[in-house]
Amino acid sequence: MGTYFVRRLLTAIPTLLAISFVIFAILDLAPGDPTGTLPPQIKMEVREQIRKALGLDEPFHVRYLLWLKQFFINEPLNIIEQVFNVQIGDSSNRLRVTSWSSRGKPVVDLIVERTPQTLWVVGFAYLLSVLIAIPLGVVGAVRQNSIFDQISTVMAVIGYSVPTFFTGLLAIVIFSVHLKWFPSVYNTTLKVTDWASFVAQIKQMIMPVAVLAFFQTAALSRYTRSSVLDNLKQDYVRTAYAKGFREHYVVIRHVLRNSLIPVVTLVALGIPQIFAGAIITEQIFRVNGLGSLLIIAIQSFDIPVVQTTTFIFAVLIVAFNLIADIVYGILDPRITYS
Repeated sequence: MGTYFVRRLLTAIPTLLAISFVIFAILDLAPGDPTGTLPPQIKMEVREQIRKALGLDEPFHVRYLLWLKQFFINEPLNIIEQVFNVQIGDSSNRLRVTSWSSRGKPVVDLIVERTPQTLWVVGFAYLLSVLIAIPLGVVGAVRQNSIFDQISTVMAVIGYSVPTFFTGLLAIVIFSVHLKWFPSVYNTTLKVTDWASFVAQIKQMIMPVAVLAFFQTAALSRYTRSSVLDNLKQDYVRTAYAKGFREHYVVIRHVLRNSLIPVVTLVALGIPQIFAGAIITEQIFRVNGLGSLLIIAIQSFDIPVVQTTTFIFAVLIVAFNLIADIVYGILDPRITYS
């Protein structure tokens, strides 16, 4: 296992470098200019000075290597200094990846500020969807064609077919406008300090969490149901029943464990979406998370923010792919790594 883990890590390095080059090159070739949002009365000479201050007068390879150094060396050093309260080298003059539209604020600091809001809503919705979808899929497969299975199938089809922007607006109209149960706008400045603020936080989370969980549960439950149905037809299940084991023991001890192997892949690959944020849902409920940060950066042509956030999502996808492979070996002892 240790050798396999090290080999996968070494393989991930050139993979991430290739991804970083593609991201940087595509955004560098994209039409637009950071001075395009400035007032038209700004002179061309001033615009050129701004471009030079941003380093855009340098060749492509110079800017790419500088970005790699800032992301892989300077930013980790800065994080180590903040976490352990130490100073490594000349930290005051260390170049960091800074935002063009946020007055030179480091991009990592912007991401750290937005991450809690995304985790509160999107992260909790994803966790809730996993906890609901797996039991729904298992029960639907074991009780195939029952009333429960038919109802869950209809709800899953609706949840997966209807886009989140429609269910989000529908929830706002029903529960905010007419019933006035929940706020239609997510208050990102709310701090939980007492019971009243805790209740307010829960109330403003209910609608966005429910909308996202409904959509994610639909896809995951159908995938779980299909995987469980495939395993219920295997010979080892019939052998377990022939030995006199009860149904719940066979399903939980044998069928569920083998059925979760493909489901783990779906869950692991979906986790980076938490950090990416549900962009549409965050826009509907005005959640000031990572999805909102990415939209604002694209609209303002803030290339450093777009590059960094996109690459972080790529790093998370590679990391959770590795985690999924390791979990395979835990779920199925027959899988060996050599």
